[in-house]
Amino acid sequence: MKSSKLFVSILLAAACAPAFAYVGPGAGLTLLGALWGLLAAVGAVLIFVIAWPLRQWRKRVNAARHDVAAGNVSDPNSSGDASSGNAHAPPKNSASGGDRPSTD
Repeated sequence: MKSSKLFVSILLAAACAPAFAYVGPGAGLTLLGALWGLLAAVGAVLIFVIAWPLRQWRKRVNAARHDVAAGNVSDPNSSGDASSGNAHAPPKNSASGGDRPSTD
C-alpha cells in the first residue's frame, strides 16, 4: 500500500507541466531591501548589547584614573560625602535667585 501511494505521488509530480511565471525586479529588490534592513537591525542590537558593558567598564576605569591623578583617592570605608573630597559642584549663589532672571 505504501509503495503504491509513493508511486502515484511520483507519477503525479512528474506529470505536472512547468509553470512559466515571471517575477519582476521590483519584488526582488523589495525582498532584498527588507532582508538588509532586518540584518542591519539585528547587527546593531548585537553590537550595542556587547558594547554596553565595555563602555560602562571603561567609564569606571577612566573615573578611577581621574580620581588618582587628581589626588581624590578616598577611603573605601568612607560614606562618600562631601568631607571625603568627592564634592565637585560649587554651591549655587542664593542671593541672585539661582537660574531665574531678575524682574527688576
